[in-house]
Amino acid sequence: MIAIILLVIFISSLYLYGTRNHDYWKKRGVKHEKPIPLFGNDTKRHLLQKNVTQMAVDTYWKFPEERFVGYYRGSIPELVVRDPDLIKSIIITDFNNFYSRGLSPEHKVIEPLLRNLFFADGDLWRLLRQRMSPAFTSGKLKAMFPLIVDRAEKLQARALAAAASGTPIDARDLMARYTTDFIGACGFGLDADSLNDDNSRVRKLGAKIFNLTLSRAFTVILKTLFPDVFKHLKFLGQDLEDDVVSLVNAIQKQRNYEPSGRNDFIDMLLELKQKGKIVVESLERVKPDGSPEIAELEMDNYLLAAQAFIFFAAGFETSSSATSFTLHQLAYNPSVQKKVQENIDAVLNKYDNKLSYDAIKEMTYLQWSFQEGMRMFPSSGFLMRRCVKKYTIPGTDITIDEGVKVTIPIQALHNDPKYFDNPTQFRPERFSPEEVSKRHKFVYLPFGDGPRSCIGGRLGQMQSVAGLAAVLARFTVEPASESKKELTSDPKSSIVQNIIGGIPLIFRERKDKTC
Repeated sequence: MIAIILLVIFISSLYLYGTRNHDYWKKRGVKHEKPIPLFGNDTKRHLLQKNVTQMAVDTYWKFPEERFVGYYRGSIPELVVRDPDLIKSIIITDFNNFYSRGLSPEHKVIEPLLRNLFFADGDLWRLLRQRMSPAFTSGKLKAMFPLIVDRAEKLQARALAAAASGTPIDARDLMARYTTDFIGACGFGLDADSLNDDNSRVRKLGAKIFNLTLSRAFTVILKTLFPDVFKHLKFLGQDLEDDVVSLVNAIQKQRNYEPSGRNDFIDMLLELKQKGKIVVESLERVKPDGSPEIAELEMDNYLLAAQAFIFFAAGFETSSSATSFTLHQLAYNPSVQKKVQENIDAVLNKYDNKLSYDAIKEMTYLQWSFQEGMRMFPSSGFLMRRCVKKYTIPGTDITIDEGVKVTIPIQALHNDPKYFDNPTQFRPERFSPEEVSKRHKFVYLPFGDGPRSCIGGRLGQMQSVAGLAAVLARFTVEPASESKKELTSDPKSSIVQNIIGGIPLIFRERKDKTC
């Protein structure tokens, strides 16, 4: 009898806990689907049937006439924003209400490797952003380009071997190896050589970062459903944390804990560490007179490792996703591919058939094609923010509270015929200056926008376009027998989308090309 009473108390408590906020949107008159106790509207994600991007797309289309829609991630209320003007308000105009990315736990006890520029919020984010921005200037990017050229030549060599045998090659894997090698070189001064070495330590590390194990999936569920109870669980896991910290510490030791003169990302972090305290005006705290307090930060080994981790993880995975999807589209649109190759050939002829920073900038049609690929299948299909103080939605009397999360469904916006006619058609001309000028700026956001836009966006685009140029200057890509025109996003994907079954393509050497 006592056991039954305890069970009833447990189930009742669980129900009350799991539904404690489920009247939030109803009270405010915001349209939403009825939430399920404990899981909210997020059940399919917890069952690994759909990822965050797919859930956001579904929500976007269920209420096509609304500017915004209510959603529950577990018991946490979330707002899915459909209106481009409201998106602009959230990520730019009213940034001080939404400076939090919303990916870190509300209690801010986040694991060491997640104390990086992407996941950090508030003062930690502002301190890191201030010091790291100089690493991504045009001058720094141009200085990195010789590293791209070397890796691009190895990319061509690996594709050549596949072309000679006539066997399909997984474009996703191929481009991931290329971007891993480049990020390894410009980030850490390492010759990863994952294009030739299947046992490359750096390649294995990259695979481990994005491998959603059962343990990780279970951790996500627990931290989402019971954030206060399981706040100390580590999503990345101790094993991965140890691997990254060990690698970064070994590189520092090799350089005697001083900049080596290689001008790579680790050098920049070591220089930052030497400069001592970082000081900025606080986003989170104010003095009695209303002026911001001063926030300070010392760069320690764990913080340094966290920045190196996100540079590596974001740098190779997002670019390989975008470039491989673009190659897939070009394989199924041979007339567009021919125009891209003509653009590449014409530019390379001006530069002695050699890739260079200036040459890449002139490959306009190739850049449009890459942008079109990112429109159809953005590497990250959503942006997320968290409200940090009460906010009244412009044009309404609806006020949301601190802690409410906001999702901007990038993939849905990018594929909405209201903004992009016939969105399933691969048409690079959408990104001609004439067509871009006709569109609302905030319906195309592959790198985000505003103060929290992707700091490495230009670097990612540079390495991606260079990789595409290296491939298409030497090869024509075609669908393989096992290729599927319509690709399926892996429901186990997290921030960066992956494709089920990879992207197998045939690479045929262009016999008239020798560059």
